Amino acid sequence: TATEYHEARKNILSITTGSRELDKLLGGGFETGSITEIFGEFRTGKTQLCHTLCVTCQLPIEKSGGEGRALYIDTEGTFRPQRLRDIAKRYELDPDDVLDNIAYGKAHNTDHQNQLLIQAAAMMSENRYALIVVDSATALYRTDYTGR
Repeated sequence: TATEYHEARKNILSITTGSRELDKLLGGGFETGSITEIFGEFRTGKTQLCHTLCVTCQLPIEKSGGEGRALYIDTEGTFRPQRLRDIAKRYELDPDDVLDNIAYGKAHNTDHQNQLLIQAAAMMSENRYALIVVDSATALYRTDYTGR
């Protein structure tokens, strides 16, 4: 019912992007419980934003975080733990703790990507995850299914 949906919406958080202006454009940040696609030209900061969200989702709710873990599925080889450590320092978080709170998987093809997503669902039932990143959700499909 609409009442149930209204009640469920009360549990949705906005996770900061780390940019006040971008957060304003998004109405407070990225909403938990939703799917958001980030797209743009090569080297425009999409992966950087994903790395930042992996850190900010661990912040306390009162600091526009999600008080949860992140799960990162990498299909293009762009995951950089050192970058996460640098971002953690910006937010005065322990870099080792931040990395420990990010589950990482490298997908090698579309079947493997699907297996990782199934594993992600199981992991989410065991711990509080505030964010799932698939960078990039479509890259392996473009490779595996060219010309179809």
